[in-house]
Amino acid sequence: MSADQHATWVERDRARVWHGFTQMASYADNRPVMVERAEGRELIDVEGRRYLDAISSLWVITLGHRVPELDAAMRAQLARVAHSTLLGNGSTVVVELAEALAGVVPVEDARFLFASDGAAAVEQALKIAFQYWWNQGISNRTSYLALGDAYHGDTIGGLSVGAGGFGTDLFDPLRFRGVVRAPGYRSASWLDAALDALAANAGTLAAAVIEPLVQGAAGMHVASAEDVRRFGRACQDAGVLLICDEVATGFGRTGTLFASEQCQLRPDLLCLGKGLSGGYLPMSATAASGRVADAFLGDDLGPATLYHGHSFGGNALAAAVALRHLELIDDWDVLGNVAARATQLQVGLAALARHPAVAAVRACGLMAGVQLDAAVGGPRSGRRVCAAAVDEGVLLRPLGDVVVLMPILTSTAAEIDRILDVLQVALEAVSR
Repeated sequence: MSADQHATWVERDRARVWHGFTQMASYADNRPVMVERAEGRELIDVEGRRYLDAISSLWVITLGHRVPELDAAMRAQLARVAHSTLLGNGSTVVVELAEALAGVVPVEDARFLFASDGAAAVEQALKIAFQYWWNQGISNRTSYLALGDAYHGDTIGGLSVGAGGFGTDLFDPLRFRGVVRAPGYRSASWLDAALDALAANAGTLAAAVIEPLVQGAAGMHVASAEDVRRFGRACQDAGVLLICDEVATGFGRTGTLFASEQCQLRPDLLCLGKGLSGGYLPMSATAASGRVADAFLGDDLGPATLYHGHSFGGNALAAAVALRHLELIDDWDVLGNVAARATQLQVGLAALARHPAVAAVRACGLMAGVQLDAAVGGPRSGRRVCAAAVDEGVLLRPLGDVVVLMPILTSTAAEIDRILDVLQVALEAVSR
């Protein structure tokens, strides 16, 4: 297609599609990539230009685009059933997925409540934690302990336990009260402050909510596994439910299948999303321990019942793809590749850290952030670096002045080099 056709698509898009986290008045001016198809780890626009997907399409793609094995799993499920409700009925493929997940998640005797996105998984966890205590006749545990810089999605519950920023402060009147907040991972004393807050409020806390190891949306701030372990264990020792939000960190991003494993934690509630279906279809899940789930057993339609569910929760197509995805992670030794590529990425980032436009680099597994020095790059430097990278055929995305690198887990050594080389070129362009 010609450039004129590209402009036509952008105009059609602008006229009818409302993009999240995007100012639509300037959408067309920011040279959006208009994706028409994809192959492997590249996106292809309407002009035929290829872009290495270095953000995993907002952190969801794990194995790549158009993976033949995942395509085949979806086609096979289409020949059976695309969707049927889980409200009071079952689905064989969802049962198989839940059984497979139970064998790998760091949750004791796990039970799974399925939804469509990570924010919904967090919302479910918050409601489960609240009602868990209520079902036992304990009505004063109504607050949550959360960390500064946290991001847990854009639903009201997610916003309530998440931090401000990115325009969300507007919704403060809608956030529920009763959130005790300690500093996030960028603070060297976050653990001590969190432990103090836990000790002071343990008797009224329904749960503590954390992103294990990495606070991604905050700009890739990383905590030590030992500190996270100490906090999680302290919560459980105090009788406070622990919710681990692994929507971003789950399914291999940090080097283990789940970040909680590195922290030697077995949370009471685990939130999964993004990579659950390999990025193919919207699917998320809240994994509850057997102890938590059993607190909801009681009379049919009685007050102990969790009155919560989603129309598309446990979608059969998504479940079939997610099940095959789990098998491929093991069959392809994806975690082995993540370890090798993560080491390569961190070596390259250490070299980039010496660039005058770079203030800091942070990484864990294949999650990385390059903090730009605004004094060198000027205003909106993150967006300008990413725009320069797109010109070179690598798709990046900024979080303010942090450039996020989130390579697909099957990326090759050559592709990691390409990302680093293009980022170097983009930094030079913005510095000039």
